[in-house]
Amino acid sequence: MTIETTPPVRSLAPAARAVDVLGGDLTEASLRRYLEGIPGVDAVGLEQRAAGLGTRSIKTSSKRWALDKIIELIDLTTLEGADTPGKVRSLVAKAMTPDPSDLTTPRVAAVCVYGDMVPYAVAALGDAHLAKNPAGIAVAAVATAFPSGRASLAVKLADTADAVAAGADEIDMVIDRGAFLAGRYGLVFDEIVAVKEACRRADGSSAHLKVILETGELNTYDNVRRASWLAILAGGDFIKTSTGKVSPAATLPVTLSMLEVVRDWHRLTGEKIGVKPAGGIRSSKDAIKYLVTVAETAGEEWLQPHLFRFGASSLLNDVLLQRQKMTTGHYSGADYVTID
Repeated sequence: MTIETTPPVRSLAPAARAVDVLGGDLTEASLRRYLEGIPGVDAVGLEQRAAGLGTRSIKTSSKRWALDKIIELIDLTTLEGADTPGKVRSLVAKAMTPDPSDLTTPRVAAVCVYGDMVPYAVAALGDAHLAKNPAGIAVAAVATAFPSGRASLAVKLADTADAVAAGADEIDMVIDRGAFLAGRYGLVFDEIVAVKEACRRADGSSAHLKVILETGELNTYDNVRRASWLAILAGGDFIKTSTGKVSPAATLPVTLSMLEVVRDWHRLTGEKIGVKPAGGIRSSKDAIKYLVTVAETAGEEWLQPHLFRFGASSLLNDVLLQRQKMTTGHYSGADYVTID
């Protein structure tokens, strides 16, 4: 005789947003019901809308504004195994003065590095560091066993706390995609909650948390939407498409889907969550498509560094060349900008 048993109800780590939305029934079962109750994505409609937004043009008079806005929204990034303190110092110098021949060029929003490179970035920024200057440049650190996320929770939390203690203003964490795809939403939720707590500093303030979904491994738009809601419910300040290490990385339809989630979250709660497409955005032409998509979906108020970022390394070079073309009437040679 087979005796059927009901699996125990597992409570989740407390997260204010989830408590507000799900109420007192904050369990793995209630989280699953909520996420699986989210309407599916009309993939054809989503891709058609993204394609339509991608064809929008902007007036020549607005192009200079758009180029400057892109620069202001960039997380200038180096995430290579061969990174050195010298390379990070060079990255910071470029972030602070993107075009030495034109000092009207705005600074980028942040530099993004591995956790062990954070002290070098902080030192190189000096008084231009966001921690010392509200108009300064932030230091973002990837953590939680980036890019795979394959480590114990203890290691992930230590990775995060170490970067925050070194001066990181922002943490870019990766979710456990294997757990998510296996339907273990509670595990992913609890890890995000724990990493959010590890972002807390001794003075009670916290580093901002960007949650990387690695959309190229999530396979469907429905999964992207569900993971976006999960990351927000668990306390993410930003939802981010990709690590840049998996193909495809950021795409316009995926980013549009995530922007629709933050728009719907704002309508539901009044709270604004950021979005960061990362990986594969290399030209100013493509970046302008993202600006249009943000403005048309979430609203123009999202075109600020605390609500939208580009994770990029080579994008800045193309934008600088386009700015120079608008000033002089011709393109500069390849040696006009530094090669990242």
